[in-house]
Amino acid sequence: MTQLSPATAARPDTASDPAASGSPIQFRGDAGKRRAPTVLGGGTAMIYLSLIVLIPLAAVVWRSAEKGPQGFLDAVTTPDAWAALKLTIVASVIVALINLALGTLIAWVLVRDQFPGKSIVDMLIDLPFALPTIVAGLVLLALYGPDSPLGADLAYKQVGVVVALLFVTLPFVVRTVQPVLLELDRDMEQAAASLGAGSFVIFRRIILPNLVPAMVSGTALAFTRSIAEFGSTVLISGNLPFKTQVAAVYIFGQIESDNTTGAAAVATVLLAVALVVLVLLDLLQRWGARRA
Repeated sequence: MTQLSPATAARPDTASDPAASGSPIQFRGDAGKRRAPTVLGGGTAMIYLSLIVLIPLAAVVWRSAEKGPQGFLDAVTTPDAWAALKLTIVASVIVALINLALGTLIAWVLVRDQFPGKSIVDMLIDLPFALPTIVAGLVLLALYGPDSPLGADLAYKQVGVVVALLFVTLPFVVRTVQPVLLELDRDMEQAAASLGAGSFVIFRRIILPNLVPAMVSGTALAFTRSIAEFGSTVLISGNLPFKTQVAAVYIFGQIESDNTTGAAAVATVLLAVALVVLVLLDLLQRWGARRA
């Protein structure tokens, strides 16, 4: 029979003693204690989201359906409502595409180039976020109105609506693309250049694939902001039915006329368009993540 030395006999069995082996002691109640804050936080977030977003949106949709499907269809297909929706969506698409190109270019200049006053330009990009939109509309009317110091009278014209939407949506693409450019590994570009790749090939094969998700995200945000914009367009557009009246201003007019059901119907259309764009954006991002 094997004899154990006193030191060995006195040493506890490390295989059966978790404390001696250095592994943390697990209690069956620990998992429940760790999950409790997560459940509480998730429940609080859902309650807050429901009170602030989901319930009000559901109330708008419910109000739009008060007169049934035919009443909803009649409300959104009246000539003035249809003209406002068409102008809003077409102008928002134009604004989103312009922001996609110029916003990416501005982000590139701010990250990759050095020039005097760069910090001031970088600060001014966020000005539309801080400035009340009605003030932005007043500024645009003074700058591009009948007494324009630039000689460009865009007031009460559809191009003036596009300019107003461009002003308020400028930061979205810039601020989504800029961080990606800042975090992009420059070593990959230098390695490609050392292997003989030209600037266009480097941009197309290395830089652009990394920028596309941010570009698409910023463009979608600019589009959804454009279709809901009110303050910056109400002054420079002149609110002319069938010509310069956007959907948000039309909704406001319908509420003033005590036609809340018609206003809710048009608002529901804008909500549906925004949801479709956001869902497509999410699917595109998931597809890009799988490819990556």
